[in-house]
Amino acid sequence: MVEQLKVLIAGESWVTTCTHIKGFDVFVNSNYEEGVEWLKKGLEENGVAVDYLPNHVAARKFPTTMEELRNYDVVILSDIGANTLLLHPDTFTKSIPTPNRLGLLKDYVASGGGLCMIGGYLTFQGIEAKGAWRGTQVEEILPVNLLPGDDRVEVPESFSPRIVGSTHPVLRGIPQKWPIFLGYNRLIPKPEAVVLAEHNEDPFIAVMQYAGGRTMAFASDCSPHWGPPGFTGWKYYPTFWAQAVKWLAGRD
Repeated sequence: MVEQLKVLIAGESWVTTCTHIKGFDVFVNSNYEEGVEWLKKGLEENGVAVDYLPNHVAARKFPTTMEELRNYDVVILSDIGANTLLLHPDTFTKSIPTPNRLGLLKDYVASGGGLCMIGGYLTFQGIEAKGAWRGTQVEEILPVNLLPGDDRVEVPESFSPRIVGSTHPVLRGIPQKWPIFLGYNRLIPKPEAVVLAEHNEDPFIAVMQYAGGRTMAFASDCSPHWGPPGFTGWKYYPTFWAQAVKWLAGRD
């Protein structure tokens, strides 16, 4: 019997505040939101066990030991900045040394784990380069190099990626015609990477073997706004992510 795949997703959450000015009077309200529902549901529908750490929880609860990380076949980082994992609250607020979780992720992949980074405003470099993954140990193991500044490419008129690796296990049985997207992070493929999809010669999906493990970069978002309902509700959305996780875990 094949053991069930287990995935850890970190990120895909945010808190917004809104200031209302109505003549003389002003008030502020806040709202907490998550963008993980489509990805989590799609994986679970395909028999993958998922643990989810929203950003504010990941800061403290993301694994700090290899033993904890090895409970998962694949780690997915989506819309989560490097500082959230690098700066544990005990280090930032109490000056207590804590493990470098970016270096831990590198060792995890090297020893056979799978890692996927999904694009957005706080992954890769993101808005104003505040994702801050460039120059980290995680960039070393990704199939792409990162730009020094803001790497967002906003495409309000929409685009569909061009599939160039349809025979790869990640894209097996998935049509060449994809739904539209509204933006992505501009990335630079490494020489050893395999690009599976692209837009304007920028990699849209890239994969790579790193030591004993595997990594993948998905340049756009798994949820709005870059990933519109046509993508999140696409018939092949769950299949794509399930096959990606399977490949990353070495189960292809």
